[in-house]
Amino acid sequence: MEKIEHIGIAVNDLEAANERFGKLLGQPHYKIEEVPSEGVRTSFFKTGESKIELLEATNVDGPIAKFLSKNGEGMHHIAFAVDDIEKEMKRLKAEGFVLINEKPKKGADNKLVAFLHPKSSNGVLIELCQEIAE
Repeated sequence: MEKIEHIGIAVNDLEAANERFGKLLGQPHYKIEEVPSEGVRTSFFKTGESKIELLEATNVDGPIAKFLSKNGEGMHHIAFAVDDIEKEMKRLKAEGFVLINEKPKKGADNKLVAFLHPKSSNGVLIELCQEIAE
């Protein structure tokens, strides 16, 4: 694990949250991206070496919609940057962590991603992120 890549925050209204976080961080978001396979629209803010990712549901059956209906707005996950996502997934599985994904998949912000089940990480959803080489 190299660093905290981003912290994901589930929101009901992406535009309103962009405005609020823009004021909080003193700068506008730099990107909005939709990830149809996950039923989510995301917005990213840079803060130091890390980022904040705001997540708005676009599909009522998607993971963000389910999270929002159960928990309301708030922190959804912590993402860590890794050099080799498959190697890190194998290491974590051997350490007893439960993987939600058996293989990495394409996520937002040009990343391969995989998630650890929160039950195996003290109630926190962990995302692994590897930059996709261009």
